[in-house]
Amino acid sequence: MPSPTLYRKRIIPEECVLLKDDKILYQDDNMIVTGWNTLKPRKDMHHGYSCYFLNEGFKVSKFYREDNSLLYWYCDIVEYDYQSDSDTYIVTDLLADVIIYPDGFVKVVDIDELAIALEQKLISEDILKKSLLQLNHLLEIIYAGNFDTLQAPIEKIISTQ
Repeated sequence: MPSPTLYRKRIIPEECVLLKDDKILYQDDNMIVTGWNTLKPRKDMHHGYSCYFLNEGFKVSKFYREDNSLLYWYCDIVEYDYQSDSDTYIVTDLLADVIIYPDGFVKVVDIDELAIALEQKLISEDILKKSLLQLNHLLEIIYAGNFDTLQAPIEKIISTQ
């Protein structure tokens, strides 16, 4: 099966980037798992894996430092736009994110960007609601102690490499 094309679309800053170097390691009707190196070199982050949960409205990523040590898990609240004619996914970042550090500390970030985007009319009230509801759903999974179910597809891929 040929791999779909993936784009990452941001609202703040506004951009849409082809993820041309991401390698699709697994895909089915519910998820896509990719391996990647950072698009722009960074001192703290070097490479990682991402699992796009196509029916959930989030993307879970495992970020590594250059020495292959775990930096953290990063969860993006997203919206998926699939274009079947070109087998393309445009993954729009809906601004709110959750970081889970190796010690288990959970940090919700970029909520302020939701307010700014709404104020500047970059998003609709419906998108704001969608983002907050998906964020709530993700946090319920994390706080119930079930984050391992979201980590599992990435961990399975890593264990077979």
